[in-house]
Amino acid sequence: MSKETMIAIPADPNDPEDFDVSVAGLERANMGQRFRVLRHRLGLTQEQFAKTFGIALHSLRQYEIGRHMPPPATRAYLKVIEAEPEMCKRVIAG
Repeated sequence: MSKETMIAIPADPNDPEDFDVSVAGLERANMGQRFRVLRHRLGLTQEQFAKTFGIALHSLRQYEIGRHMPPPATRAYLKVIEAEPEMCKRVIAG
């Protein structure tokens, strides 16, 4: 069974608009939240964050809404940005 088929949060049977959330979907949502929280902590819009840290704006948007899981390198980069945002800004700025 894959993480896409494993149910982390079952839908409410009394709510016709509710749906099951897979383990993978929950992981994507949590990752997206990390990006949003960090971006807000730094006081940046999506556009500013993407430009400042060299992440494609389209990709950032997809990560934040939980549509896509960032690749391992981007997840590692997120950890570096979380720990040392000013250093990352200086390095990317050249």
